[in-house]
Amino acid sequence: ICDDFVREARPFFKAPRTFQKTEYRPGEILQFDLWQPRHEIPVGFGQTRRGYVVVCALGYSRAGAGTLIFSKRAPDILSGLWQSITKLGGVPDALVIDREASLHDGRGGPSEPFAAFAGALPARPVILAPRDCQAKGVVERVQGFTETSFEPGRTFTSPADFQDQFDHWFVRRANDRIHKTLREQPSARLEREREHLRPLPAEATSEREVLRVPLQPYFRVDANDYSVDPAMAGRRVELTVSQQRVVARELGTNALVADHTRSFARGIVVTDPAHQHKLDVMRGAWRERQAGRRSRDVEVEIRSLDIYDGLVA
Repeated sequence: ICDDFVREARPFFKAPRTFQKTEYRPGEILQFDLWQPRHEIPVGFGQTRRGYVVVCALGYSRAGAGTLIFSKRAPDILSGLWQSITKLGGVPDALVIDREASLHDGRGGPSEPFAAFAGALPARPVILAPRDCQAKGVVERVQGFTETSFEPGRTFTSPADFQDQFDHWFVRRANDRIHKTLREQPSARLEREREHLRPLPAEATSEREVLRVPLQPYFRVDANDYSVDPAMAGRRVELTVSQQRVVARELGTNALVADHTRSFARGIVVTDPAHQHKLDVMRGAWRERQAGRRSRDVEVEIRSLDIYDGLVA
């Protein structure tokens, strides 16, 4: 009774927000958002971890894609967005997102990482007004369909298993169904829309950092330690972190000094057997050098304590 009354009385006290009917041109816009699965994802070593999914959808075709990530940091979100755009096959004119903390600068504009990512594509970044999720209704409906159609009744054994099932569901179910509004399959419209999408650049995002290799040759990434060639101790390398790999290259020569599969478990030490063998050889050589120094020490005469007894007497 109360709901019925409020529904009738509200328009007299607060004007309702109205919406126009919107149609999108091919290649015009891509909306994206973060969706959090209900259950944590197994990440190996007996651990599970809360995951997030970057879900995106093209305005014209309504075709969507998604990528599993494990944090809301800008490099991870943008890496997930890049992989999703790659699955759709091209770059649209604009990228639309609400005010995700790591992607906007607090004043309504894109953050530096998001602006750099959009410039590399290139695409125009669009940050929505606060509490205006209706402005990206295309991806909101795709996300709602994901929550009700993909996750219920499924189990996952690893991040890779989750991603494989998710990709298959998008291809065979979400993008292949007859869309209620379009009366057409999103996959069929995507084929036409790809003609209006710009080609993908070679690479649009990766987390890079120049670091000096410590004497204990490991780097910490997301609470895990990854080994580096111990011969690089004290020297500078460029560390590149993606959702799949942790790679280090020597500055100047670009020589590969570390290449690991990224783990999303926590508190794990990942050691390349070649690095461990080289470290054992180097430490063995160091011990030999130390033993050689001790054997070459000058012998110093030790006087008998009886001499001091005689002096006292």
